[in-house]
Amino acid sequence: MTTHIIKIKEVEEYLSWCYENPNKISKKIWKLIENIVDPTLNRNDIFFDEQKYRDCLGYCKKWYYDFFPYQKFILAFFFLFEVESKEPVFKKFIILMGRGNGKDGFIMPIMNFLQTPLYGIKNYNIDLVATSEDQIKDTFDVVYSVLNDNRKFFNHKFWIGKEKIMNFATKSILRYNTSNATTKDGKKTGCAVFNEYHAYVEKKKIDVYTSGAGKIPHFREIIITTQGDVRGGLLDELLDICDQVLEGEYSSLGYFPFLCMLDDPKEVDDPDCWIKPNPSIDYMPTLKKKIMDQYQEMKIVPSKKSEFMTKRMNIPERDEAKCVASWADIKATNQPVPDLENEDCLIGIDYSEIHDFCGVVLEFKKNGKRIFKHHSFICSSCKVLHDIKFDLSLAIEMGLATILEGPTMDFEQVIDWIMTQAKLYRILGIALDTFRYSLLKNAFEKYGLFPHDKQHPDGVIYLVRNGSATHNKVAPVIDDMFARHNAIFGDDPMMRWYTNNTAVKLDGKGNKTYEKIEPLLRKNDGFMALVHVMSIDDLLIEKKNSGRILDVITF
Repeated sequence: MTTHIIKIKEVEEYLSWCYENPNKISKKIWKLIENIVDPTLNRNDIFFDEQKYRDCLGYCKKWYYDFFPYQKFILAFFFLFEVESKEPVFKKFIILMGRGNGKDGFIMPIMNFLQTPLYGIKNYNIDLVATSEDQIKDTFDVVYSVLNDNRKFFNHKFWIGKEKIMNFATKSILRYNTSNATTKDGKKTGCAVFNEYHAYVEKKKIDVYTSGAGKIPHFREIIITTQGDVRGGLLDELLDICDQVLEGEYSSLGYFPFLCMLDDPKEVDDPDCWIKPNPSIDYMPTLKKKIMDQYQEMKIVPSKKSEFMTKRMNIPERDEAKCVASWADIKATNQPVPDLENEDCLIGIDYSEIHDFCGVVLEFKKNGKRIFKHHSFICSSCKVLHDIKFDLSLAIEMGLATILEGPTMDFEQVIDWIMTQAKLYRILGIALDTFRYSLLKNAFEKYGLFPHDKQHPDGVIYLVRNGSATHNKVAPVIDDMFARHNAIFGDDPMMRWYTNNTAVKLDGKGNKTYEKIEPLLRKNDGFMALVHVMSIDDLLIEKKNSGRILDVITF
C-alpha cells in the first residue's frame, strides 16, 4: 500500500480494506487506486479542505444518515483543490454501480450540503437532470422529504418547494429538470447531476448544463448510473474515455471514475463476487436478498438474464448467437479509412418504408479489408423520429445523414447523392431488391441506369432476392470480416448502431435471415444495405479493373 503525502483517514481506511479484500473490488477500481488516487494524494500542488469534508460528513449524518466507507472515500475527492486556482481537482465524478445501491441516497445529501453556508459559495445552483420527470422527482425528493419533515428547523434556512429548494443565505438553488435542451439555455449551474446516463442519446441535452462551466466557482459534473441496453451511445462513449483515464492518460480532464462491475460474466455464479458491482451489498441485507431472489429467478427463466446482468451486475448481456457480431467486433470497425479517391466500389440501398429511413452503403476493397462508406436519408414525417435511442443530430452534423422534408421519401435526392459519389469513385454496380427498385425506377432511368439483364447487358443495377436466399450467401463472409476485424466503417457511429440493431434468425433447416432486433425504434437500414452490396461482392476485386463505370452519365 502506497504512502501518501495527503493523508485522509477515511481514504486510508478504505484503501486498507481494498488491500485486505482484493477479490471484492473490480479491476477498474484497482486502476482507479493505482493510476488516479495514489498519484493524486502525492501531489504537492493541491490541498485537502478537511474542514469542509468533516462539515459535509456531519451534516449528512445528522440530517440523513451516516455514509458507507466506500462513499466516504469517494466524498473525500470532492474536497481536493488546486493550490493556485482554488478549483476542484476532480470536476467530473462518474459513479457506475448496480441498481439499488443507493446512488441517489449518496449524492443528494451532498448536493444539499453544497447549498449551505457551510460550503460557502453564493449562487451555487445545482441542476438535477434525467430523461423522465418521474425519475428525477424521485431523486429530488431525497432532499425535499428531509427538509419538509424537519420544517421547524429548516424553514428559516431554506425555501422548500416541490420543484426547487433555495438556501436563503447563499441563494443556491437545487432544482430538477428533464433533458429538454430547448428550454435550458443560459443556466448558471454550479453542479450538474445526470441520473441514469445510459438513457441519454443526444450530447446537446448534456451540453446545456455544462456549457456554463466557469461562471460559478467549483463547477462539477456528476454522473450516476447503472448500465443500459443502448450500445454505442453516450454511456459507452464516456466509459471508453474512463478506460483511458484509468490507464493513467488524460489526467488533466479531472475525471474520477468509480466503476463497479463484474470483471467476468462467469463471476455471476459466485455470490461473493456480487459486491464488485454492488458495493453496498454488505451494508444492505434487503439488497442482498433481492439480488439473490432475482438470480434464482434468472436461473429458472433465462429471458431474465439479460436485465439481471445489465442492471445488477453492470455487464450488458447480449445473446451473441443471435447478433450479427459481438459489440467488441462491431467497435473494431472504427479504423482509419484509407484514401479511396478514384477507387472501384459497389453500392447497396435499403429502406423499409417510404416515410422512414433509407440506407446507402458504398463498399471498397483495399489492403485486404472491406471499407464501407454509409449515408442515411431520413424522412421528416417518420412517426418515431423523436423516440429513437440514437443521436441523429450528431449523425447529421457528422455528414452521415440527411433529413428529407416531406410526407414521403424523395428518392430523386437519394439518387442525386449517389451520382455525386460517381464523381469521386468508379461505381461498378448498385444492389437492391425488386421492391425497392420499383419505387426508385424512375429516378434511376433519369440517369440512364437500368437493371443488369438480357435487355440491358451493360446495366449496373443488380436486383437481389431478399430473405434467406441472399442472406445465407453473404453470412459467412460477413461473419468472417467482423471476426477478423476486416470491416472498416471509420468514425461512423450510425453504421455501428445499425449493425448492433440486427439479429440473425435461424430456421429449422439452419437458414439465416437478418432481422431487426426491435421492429420499430432500432433501425437497421444501413446494415441491410451492406447485406445487399455484399450480395454482388464478387464484382469488386482489390486491384483496379476495367469493369463497368458510371462514366455514361452526363453531369
